[in-house]
Amino acid sequence: MTQPEASAEPQRNEFRSRLLAWFDEHARDLPWRRTGDPYAIWVSEIMLQQTRVAAVLEHYDRFMGRYPTLRALAAAPEDDVLAIWSGLGYYRRARMLHKAAKFVVDELGGVLPQSAIALKKLPGIGEYTSAAIASIAFGEAAAAIDGNVERVLTRVLGWDEKTALPGRLREEAARFLAQSRPGDFNQAMMELGATVCLPRSPLCLQCPVQPQCATRGEHATGERPKMKSRQAAYAFLRRVSSRRVPEVLLVQRPKDAALMPGMWELPAIDPETAPAERRLLDVRHSITVTNYYVTVYGYEPGEEHVLSFSGGAGRWVRASQLLEIPLTGLTRKVLKRLKALPGYTARQQQVRLENVTPELSR
Repeated sequence: MTQPEASAEPQRNEFRSRLLAWFDEHARDLPWRRTGDPYAIWVSEIMLQQTRVAAVLEHYDRFMGRYPTLRALAAAPEDDVLAIWSGLGYYRRARMLHKAAKFVVDELGGVLPQSAIALKKLPGIGEYTSAAIASIAFGEAAAAIDGNVERVLTRVLGWDEKTALPGRLREEAARFLAQSRPGDFNQAMMELGATVCLPRSPLCLQCPVQPQCATRGEHATGERPKMKSRQAAYAFLRRVSSRRVPEVLLVQRPKDAALMPGMWELPAIDPETAPAERRLLDVRHSITVTNYYVTVYGYEPGEEHVLSFSGGAGRWVRASQLLEIPLTGLTRKVLKRLKALPGYTARQQQVRLENVTPELSR
């Protein structure tokens, strides 16, 4: 340790002490923090990638109820995993999680690697996620740096967030890391960035490490990304089958589609050809930096032939099975608004679904 680094160590010690004391008292009670199961922690970290905690809470218990162990996840068909994941978005995460689970079972005897270096070799696990899992589940002194941690560090150090070099950030994160409690420290840094050191309007007066912060509120706040806008239109058709079973017409996206491959959605149509009197619903749906302004039009059974929608022929799906197939987030939102998605409540999310292949009728 160089002389400047040594002189800064007392400040870092005070930072660690203040941060961990604050975390011990104010940490949010989250289900993945109540367990030491590496698999459960892994699942939570994958779900939390680019996703708000509130959204993950709606899906985590349901997913763990269906796949309580790594082997249960590995043995499941991919479509079933996507169906349970449906609504969380970024479906590549679910595919990579499933692929990694199968690899761990087939090649590693069902034992999850314990080091960040080994974890990073699994599909879907990068620099941040490997460090988070290794530190939280196995106590490895690996600094986890996500957007929240990066923001906290640059502000504490007085660096320009836009020009801070990743290599320097990793070095500083390693110096700040509490060696005795690496998992708690990483979670505390994330918690601070998520709840106090906000991108805009940070709550500096509530910050436990304000005395150690070089900027102390005197910093530029991040600009809100400019959102793109797109228009889209979909058709909604519902019927009662000959067996008196309610069904909804859906289309499956191609397996090789760039976005959401294999997911089920309402038939997309040309809004220019849709009669205004058939307008059912207007919905705004946001995906990353794009706002989709969607209009849904209602059609009667038997009118499928007048629609010109992509994705091949539509299929009639039993309403009772809509929760068992992977729906796009937009389709799920529309079906909920139209009261066509059965039983999707907080209580029923926890019900263990039967492991069946959805029955689809032409």
